[in-house]
Amino acid sequence: MSSSVDEAAAIADSQAHEDYPLSPVPHHARKPVWSLAPLLMGFALTSTTLFAGGIIGPAFNFSQILWLVLIGNLMLGAYCATLGYIAFKSGLSTVLMARFSFGNVGGRWVDFILGFTQIGWYAVTNAFVADALSRLIGFPKEWQWLGILFFTYAFCVTAYIGYTAMDWLSRLAVPAMLILLGISLIMGTRDAGDLFALQPSQQMTFGAGLAVIVATFISGGTQATNWSRYADSSKNAIGSTLLAFAGVNGLLVFAGAFSTLVYGTQDIIEAMAKQGILFAGIVLLILNVWTTQDNTIYAFSIAGTNFFRTSKRHAFVIGGATFALALALGGIYSQVIPYLILLGSVIPPVGGIIMVDFWLQHKGQFPHLDTPLPSFNWAGVIAYVIASAIAYYTGQISLGIAPLNGVVLAGLLYALLVKVIPQNFGTKPQ
Repeated sequence: MSSSVDEAAAIADSQAHEDYPLSPVPHHARKPVWSLAPLLMGFALTSTTLFAGGIIGPAFNFSQILWLVLIGNLMLGAYCATLGYIAFKSGLSTVLMARFSFGNVGGRWVDFILGFTQIGWYAVTNAFVADALSRLIGFPKEWQWLGILFFTYAFCVTAYIGYTAMDWLSRLAVPAMLILLGISLIMGTRDAGDLFALQPSQQMTFGAGLAVIVATFISGGTQATNWSRYADSSKNAIGSTLLAFAGVNGLLVFAGAFSTLVYGTQDIIEAMAKQGILFAGIVLLILNVWTTQDNTIYAFSIAGTNFFRTSKRHAFVIGGATFALALALGGIYSQVIPYLILLGSVIPPVGGIIMVDFWLQHKGQFPHLDTPLPSFNWAGVIAYVIASAIAYYTGQISLGIAPLNGVVLAGLLYALLVKVIPQNFGTKPQ
């Protein structure tokens, strides 16, 4: 008996040390809003979101941009906050929730797409920051690989340590970033003159603009449960997630559009160089990339541990960083736009299925993770395949908002299919 108790205690200690990759976050490990909110905000403060602003900036007048940013990010924030609430209630990450809606084997597809897309983002962003620094400070192009190598491993240090290190980095970095960004926007307003007099030089429909904004970070938002599962209250989970994905993400989309209108570039760092505050721009670049990259490689490690059913999260941080290094050196940066389109199609349907599974199938409480599960929950698998294909197709022909098309359709299909396809779940109580 003593040996069984000791073994259980050892497993619990291992899960805690690795940030609970294969178990719910217990209530004693939950975090308050001043811990969770900065961490999620740091995740959302990423330079790549500026690309979305750069796309919509030349196509709309300033008033339209304000409405686009408001509506688009409220949509994104609502989706992410809903998943955040489910994570708080269950203590589970997205990949653990997917076991129930996709099955014990089928859920590994979710591990794969979420893990691979995050490692792709990690590679793309490391290449981005190395390229940006090359342009800003005149670092020789032929030595850019050295910057990629350095940033690949430097940015994963806090992720390797875990939630505590990422928490403190975000508490220090997020206020600094918001101040620097605010200074740049104030200076830009001075340089712009009458913003409402600026006219668009390109054409894009309002719906297409919303699709671009929602697609910017919906793949990351689907995995924000890695941190919202630590929330100590529902208000914390929902509020922190909205602040990050409706507020901070919206601010960056706006900054990219604003910078494009005023300075002809969506890169706020390059704009800061034109404003004569290059050093501040470099500090902002490093901080916003670091606080996003550690979250990104952390998300990969959570997906990897669930795929292989091992709690060795630290090993996946180092292994994932090394794989990302190979991708970055191999030129994945040049494929960023097709990559974004693909992410907006294949990831959001996962969130739609999980939401319906949680409320409709499990009545607001997931079973225990030890509950016997079928290899495949065919209702989830079929709904996912159809919704992803339609989301991708509608994105190609600019019909509606492709990521949200995927979420809504996946949820509706799953709700119908679970009624006609038998579900062979065990009955072990939580």
